Amino acid sequence: MSEINVPQMLWPRNMNELPKEMFVREDIFNLERERIFRGAEWHAVAHASEVPAAGDFKTFDVGGVPLLIVHSVDGVIRVFYNSCAHRGNQIETETFGNRKTFQCPYHRWTFGSDGKLIGCPNSDQYSPGFSRDNYPLNSPRTARFCDLIFITMSQDTPPLEDWLGPVKDTIREALGDSPLRLLGYQKVSFKANWKALSDNDGYHAPLLHKAFAMLKWQGGKGRQFMDMNRGHIGYEGEIKPVGQTSLVKDASIISFRESDPFKGASRIVNLFPVTGIVKHLDIINIRFTIAVNVEDTECHFVYFAKADDDESMVRQRIRQSSNLLGPCGMVSMEDASIFHRIHIGSHTPGNAIFQKGVRSVDRLESEVGQNDESGNLARWEYYRKLMGFARSAV
Repeated sequence: MSEINVPQMLWPRNMNELPKEMFVREDIFNLERERIFRGAEWHAVAHASEVPAAGDFKTFDVGGVPLLIVHSVDGVIRVFYNSCAHRGNQIETETFGNRKTFQCPYHRWTFGSDGKLIGCPNSDQYSPGFSRDNYPLNSPRTARFCDLIFITMSQDTPPLEDWLGPVKDTIREALGDSPLRLLGYQKVSFKANWKALSDNDGYHAPLLHKAFAMLKWQGGKGRQFMDMNRGHIGYEGEIKPVGQTSLVKDASIISFRESDPFKGASRIVNLFPVTGIVKHLDIINIRFTIAVNVEDTECHFVYFAKADDDESMVRQRIRQSSNLLGPCGMVSMEDASIFHRIHIGSHTPGNAIFQKGVRSVDRLESEVGQNDESGNLARWEYYRKLMGFARSAV
């Protein structure tokens, strides 16, 4: 645990209530950086298909800490802190690219794709006993699951598969059993706290998103299940096919091609704190999120196809990906406005109160219905304990 003092805030007694102020207080955000983003949690930072070739790299940020993810020339994908081992200067400024070496512009220290220091000018004038072997790029702990690359900044974090717990199988189903290839990105900045994004629930979808009603989409059998120990949420659901509609010129954009919709067309995993994995219709999407500050959040929508897809299937996935579930997609375009309005409304006194699916205000459920909002409450309880907020007795 961080030595930072826990901000004063009393959590409501009822399990279905949250204090709105924790969405907007900067002192709470600062503690989140220490206890969550730099604490004993794993964070997905890339998928292997984003850096498929030797020298490919991607930069990212977790908790304000810059990262450099590199496919090294020896075939290993490594994650480094994006900071020179000499004086701490940021090494790489590009979002992605391909380099076999990385050079700090300040004093021209040069590092190989494996992070080793391979060049530094005037080293004969350095401190006694200087050796390049002692100055590689520093790295956080890393692990890999279903080609997702994870990092943690704590030595106390449990092994990745233990941390993933009951959502492992749903991740496998969402990402499939064959290698993926990168299709592309959409990146968007939301004027909202990161917790507003992670609090997105199943209740709102058919009510907020006009496409559900316009297309007469109906949920079939489905469930949400919660990891009571780590705050992850798994979602397994069906969507009944639309059939004939005049609302879109080409109905293939809302069709199922890869799987039988009655055997589970949707698989969603929300990993604590901010990573989303979505398999919906023929869309394979991972959402990597950056908590920039208390009121700004950046989300990277990354879309994939299967490596063995034919040209027709790749086109289907491309058309569905951004057009349906992207930041301005047919289904999800209203989310950005709602996130911002949550942030505005949270500057008022009182609590946010969950209702749909709540069976008791004194206990939490480990499984709820497909369109219940109560599925988020176990995550909030994990957050409360992790942050050290006491619950009111009355």
